[in-house]
Amino acid sequence: MKLIEVIAHAGSLDTVAAIAEHNEVPNFRPGISDENDMQEMRLYVTDDKVQTLLDTLQSALGSQPDTRIHVIPVEISLPLPPEAERKKEDEAVAAREALYEEVEKSSRLDLNFIVLVVLSTIVAAIGLIEDNVAVVIGAMVIAPLLGPNLAFGLGTALGDIKLMRSSLVTLAAGIGLSLLLSLVIGMLWPFTSLSGELLARTDVGLDSIALALASGAAAALSLTTGLSSVLVGVMVAVALLPPAVTLGLVAGHGQFHLAIGAALLLFVNIVSVNLSCKVVFFFKGIAPRTWWEREKAKRASRNYIVAWLITLVLLGLAIYARRFAG
Repeated sequence: MKLIEVIAHAGSLDTVAAIAEHNEVPNFRPGISDENDMQEMRLYVTDDKVQTLLDTLQSALGSQPDTRIHVIPVEISLPLPPEAERKKEDEAVAAREALYEEVEKSSRLDLNFIVLVVLSTIVAAIGLIEDNVAVVIGAMVIAPLLGPNLAFGLGTALGDIKLMRSSLVTLAAGIGLSLLLSLVIGMLWPFTSLSGELLARTDVGLDSIALALASGAAAALSLTTGLSSVLVGVMVAVALLPPAVTLGLVAGHGQFHLAIGAALLLFVNIVSVNLSCKVVFFFKGIAPRTWWEREKAKRASRNYIVAWLITLVLLGLAIYARRFAG
């Protein structure tokens, strides 16, 4: 359940009332207009109707620069709605604007992101070198590199070039910083043998592709359905940072054959997460508001899905060739 609060010119009351009636919103509550002829109107709606109402309200009231539309979560509404309505809410897709706000924060290349990458790289490096599973999982849960991947997938679904560009820059900077720091650690840390945790991330197979695809799909579903707790499991299952750290450590240690395996695993995870996110967003109907933007985004999504599929096939062939050669 959501409360949509509309603050618009009083003359828009009939328009908003008509939108509420057309969308079968029984709980429409007009307020009192103020001295500036601005009026508050409230609509209590189920989650499955939020996106449609937001799009309609923006189209109808977009020409009014003073209009404000607020979406407020309702934790409890009594009496409880019928079971059929509650089931619809459970199946509802999160509003486009809510998804955008959530993932856009993770696409920012700021000091917080850099500090998280540095700290998680150090934690992962210690866990990998010392063969400490708990420490490696701790680095996975920090997961600063998962956010930019999800942001890029959403940017593609919405045709948002700015979000796609910022997420790619953030992802590249994060991976580059992690590789550089782990390379230095690998050159300076006096470890004489490679741990099982390190070796496990240099042995990539076709099962790694399946795992990454499933985990990426779970991440996208958790965003669209609001089940954020699922993301913790995704962070561990398809963590991008341990393979990047492994690549830097073994390369710094002169084990370039093993570094190729770690690089393949890193690229497989990145490509698989992006591909599965795009597929989920596509079938969930996450798209821009206007029809011309929607058509442009749909074409872009198809192109990116094909491109990632081709890339994934090439990576699969590289994995097979490496195993056959070994």
